[in-house]
Formats: sequence, structure tokens, C-alpha cells
Amino acid sequence: MKVIVDDKIPFIKEAIEKIADEVVYAPGKDFTPSLVKDADALIIRTRTRCNRELLEGSKVKFIATATIGFDHIDAEYCREAGITWTNAPGCNSASVAQYRGDQYLQSSLILLQALKGINLPEVTIGIIGVGNVGSKVAKVAQELGMRVLLNDLPREDKEGKQGFSSLQTLAEECDILTFHVPLYKEGRYKTCHLADDAFFQSLKRKPVIINTSRGEIIETGALLNALETGLISDAIIDVWENEPAINLTLLDKVFLGTPHIAGYSADGKANATRMSLDALCRYFNVQADYQIIPPAPSQPRITADTLSAAYLQMYDPRQDSNALKTHPELFEKLRGDYPLRREKEAYTIVNHPE
Repeated sequence: MKVIVDDKIPFIKEAIEKIADEVVYAPGKDFTPSLVKDADALIIRTRTRCNRELLEGSKVKFIATATIGFDHIDAEYCREAGITWTNAPGCNSASVAQYRGDQYLQSSLILLQALKGINLPEVTIGIIGVGNVGSKVAKVAQELGMRVLLNDLPREDKEGKQGFSSLQTLAEECDILTFHVPLYKEGRYKTCHLADDAFFQSLKRKPVIINTSRGEIIETGALLNALETGLISDAIIDVWENEPAINLTLLDKVFLGTPHIAGYSADGKANATRMSLDALCRYFNVQADYQIIPPAPSQPRITADTLSAAYLQMYDPRQDSNALKTHPELFEKLRGDYPLRREKEAYTIVNHPE
């Protein structure tokens, strides 16, 4: 079996070489028809577009993307070509919830409270998309004492209206709006440019906008206009339209701007790698013994007087934001060479009042 692997997928080398007869590593953006032509399988990230242009005429029968998102895979072409593919749903939902919740949303909310004067227990947060990640974000927000409104049209259609609110209600009542939806470009559940000029015009409370799902969910020009005209009070953006050629004016204006690293915890990446390899072994009926264990944090013991201070020691998103704002031309490098962080379970906190 020959497998082509994105060279930025962590913790995979020792394990995949126990499974495959031949392994070729390449940058995700450099996957070409000639490279994949005689491969049996691909293990990729979002930077590799798996479509007819890449795959036609190849031997590829299986694709694993070590990501939750899968809009970079042409599912219809794969079906026509008899190519099986799999993603890693929920692989980094804890870590993304930490970026958007325990670590990032929580750290970001701590910073909003400290630097922007937002009193969290008086705040209503609207969560748009309540899947693996959004559900964890909701739990985090509730633990912080925030009022939480949930919007998820696919779930509402399936489960009924109870527990869900309309986008209009969120637009009218929320002080913070955070997006956790997949990218759908058409159909009843279309999310591409879900936040457009009309959406921003409908907002009543000048909320903070957070997007860590897909860049295309928010129309860049509309977001810029909303910032410039005061329709929103601020924005925290991890995902961007036209990555890596992101809008520099928008980057300059947002409170926090980071290079698409929301799910980049060591724990999440290890889970994604493990899920991809498990799926590969199932498809090719391969028995292999491998372990994928992320390394311990360099400083696993944190001393802090408050949990807020401890969370910022674990992860302060200002560091990633400052790095990108200082060198936006290094977007891909900052993302590709990102030093994976451990989740809070890997730390011991001492001297906090609880």
C-alpha cells in the first residue's frame, strides 16, 4: 500500500510507517496529479483540494482528512469515482471549544472582560451551530454565568424548535455571536456568507463577532463595514476568506486575529491523526499496533491566584494575534509551524482560591 501524507500532520510518521509499505510526505498545497497518481490512499488536511482535477486517472481509493471540516473534498466526484473518504468529526471539539471556549473563547472572554469592560454574567452569547464544538462552547459559556441562545437550523428541523432560537432572535438579543457551522455553499442550510450586509444591519446590540468555523461564513466586506460603522463593537477572527491572502485592513481592525489555528491543540491533532489511521486500517483491513500520545507541556504546573490568570498562562491568544498582525505575510508558516498546545487536562493549577 502506498500512502501520500500531508507533512504537517503531527504524530503520524512512526505509526503510518507500520501500516503502509510506502509513505511519501508532501506539503498539502503541493499535492499534484502526478504525485498522487499511483497512490492507494491520501491523508490530508484542508489545504489539499481533492477533486477531479487532482484525482482523475489515479489509483486512489481512500482519502482521510485529519480535520472536522470536509468542504475541501469533492464528495460527488469521489462517489462517482468509487473513492471512499472520511473526516475526523469531533476530533478536536474539546480543543476548539478551548480555543473558542475553555482556552480560546474562555481566554478571549477573559481578555474582553479585562480590556473591554464586558461583564460576562450580564452578557448574552449566541452560538450559531451547535454540533460537537458549539455544544461544548455552550457548556463553557453557561459555566461562566452567561445567558446562552442556540441557533442550529438542521438540528431544529430534526429535533423541534424547543431549545433553539432564530437567527433574528440572536441578532436582537446577543452581546456576543460566535459561529460554529460547517460551510455549505447552497441549499436550505446554506452558510456561505451567512453573515452578510443584511445580517449585520439586523443586529441590535452591537455585539462582538467571533468566527472560528470557516472564513467564507462571514462576508469580508460586510464585516469590515460593520466594524467601521459601529454595527458591531469588535471581532475575533481565526478563519478568513481567501486564506492565506487575508484582508489586511480587517486584520488590523479586529480585537484578535489568528492564523486558522483554532483546533491546533496537541490533543486534538493526536485524536485526528489516530482517527485517520484507524479509518485507513479498517478500509484496507490492516492490523497494526501503534500509539499516538502528545508530549507533555513544557510547564505542566501552573501557579496562579485565579483561574482566569491560569487560563491565560495555558494559552493567551494575544501572542498568536500579535504574531499574525506583525507578519501577516507569514500566515501559512505561522499555521504550518504552529507549536501545538496542550489542553487544560494536561496541567495542574496550584494556589488558585478554589
